[in-house]
Amino acid sequence: MNRAPDLAERLLFQEAVTIAPRAYAPYSGFAVGAVVVGPSGRSHHGVNVENASYPAGLCAERAALAAMIVFGERSLRYVAVAAADGQDCLPCGLCLQALAELGDPAIIARVGGEVRVLSLRDLLTTPFAAGDGAPPGAGEAGR
Repeated sequence: MNRAPDLAERLLFQEAVTIAPRAYAPYSGFAVGAVVVGPSGRSHHGVNVENASYPAGLCAERAALAAMIVFGERSLRYVAVAAADGQDCLPCGLCLQALAELGDPAIIARVGGEVRVLSLRDLLTTPFAAGDGAPPGAGEAGR
């Protein structure tokens, strides 16, 4: 999947753009916002939070994922990620693996200067799963 977003997906991306300036990014200056949506349709927000003790910081996508988990949702439908400065911004490998634990959501992000919708599996073709060194039970949710 690599397509233009529909109206609902554009609105999710705009939510991510709107919250991105709330990030705590004093070291990189790269503020990121993320919105994840599970089966309920509710949006859960996160921003990146940096720390002087690198790599103790937290990416926006995993912050949003944690917010979703707090509300009891265990599968993903959408992930929108946006940089506050309008640059291209895709989830990092660590975030992609964390998101893969809960399914194969559509990723809405700016790529090549335009907002696109991609499948997580297009970005992370071979995620870790139970039986390949992951802890027992890891990788089973949402599949």
